Amino acid sequence: MNYILFDGTVRNALLPFTYTRPVADIRVGILTIREKWEKHLGYTTTTLTEEYLMDKYPMVELEENVMINASFLPTEVLAEMVMALDENQAIFCGDEVIAFYSKDSQEEVDFDTYEIIEYSDDCLRIENPWDIFQKNDAAIREDFELLTEGRTSQPIPSSVNVIAAENIFIEEGAKLEFVTLNASTGPIYIGKNSEIMENSVIRGPFALCEEGQVKMGAKVYGATTVGPHSRIGGEVSNSVLFGYSNKGHDGFLGNSVLGEWCNLGADTNNSNLKNNYEEVKLWSYEKEGFVKTGLQFCGLMMGDHSKCGINTMFNTGTVVGVSANIFGSGFPRNFVPSFSWGGASGFTTYVTKKAFETAKIVMSRRNIEFTEEDAAIMEHVFEESKKWRKDE
Repeated sequence: MNYILFDGTVRNALLPFTYTRPVADIRVGILTIREKWEKHLGYTTTTLTEEYLMDKYPMVELEENVMINASFLPTEVLAEMVMALDENQAIFCGDEVIAFYSKDSQEEVDFDTYEIIEYSDDCLRIENPWDIFQKNDAAIREDFELLTEGRTSQPIPSSVNVIAAENIFIEEGAKLEFVTLNASTGPIYIGKNSEIMENSVIRGPFALCEEGQVKMGAKVYGATTVGPHSRIGGEVSNSVLFGYSNKGHDGFLGNSVLGEWCNLGADTNNSNLKNNYEEVKLWSYEKEGFVKTGLQFCGLMMGDHSKCGINTMFNTGTVVGVSANIFGSGFPRNFVPSFSWGGASGFTTYVTKKAFETAKIVMSRRNIEFTEEDAAIMEHVFEESKKWRKDE
């Protein structure tokens, strides 16, 4: 069967992260949503997403297809239901479609003509940016079971101070000596060829993905995910780094999400709790204003390719778009539009020529090319986000 992951109704609510990727390629837990579905289904998937993303994330449509709402994270039961779908059948959770069978010959999909199968079991769904860190605990636990079932961990080195060793899995090539791992509060997954340097202290749930790195003396609280080729140092709590991003120095990052190719300068800190302990509001691209999160703890949401200088201070509930460059003293505003250059004293537009030059240098350091497809996506984001920028 041909499986296609589609963005669904939450795509705009998940900006800025979905400016540069389909919903399916958001990382939560250890794996991206796409990787979770492919692992459960035993098939590769393609994507139905925004037109400007489809050169990089193409859709392959065959005569018979199953469309899957990428905002839903799979479970074993749900994946079995999806694989069992037949013609004119659809799976719903309340009013929201999870998956449905379609044929290339169908001109339109009318669910009134479908047999509706209700899914009432618990499952995780990513509907808002803060869900990524808020639901990361449960997602790490599910991915840990999925990835380690029937497998044997590499041995834990004798110099490691460990609690609940049975909840720790170390992949081949990982390096760690003289660190403390406490997996009594949740599983700890240490990915292939990753490294945890000396004197780091980590509490689960925690995931360090392939080629990730924890710098010396880091203090990490769960539930935290360090995506592939990402680096963390200092103090990190309940945060997700998608991949290729760095928070390599001292400073605090909490209840936060960083996309790909982000870099936080030394001693950058974010607030995750308001001084008056009130509910945090967060900028919503969909609502074009600040919305209630229902959370008391909520930190920084930073889109791909954004950077900040040393000693940057982010207020509680700050949203930074794609390819912003932030520096200077004081607190920048708690919504920084894409392609903004500046800080608390004001912003100007970060023109794409300059932004692309930086992106090429940054990506080449990891032997990855900044392609014409990447440039076209970023140009689109530049134009789409223009209305939020006001040169000061």
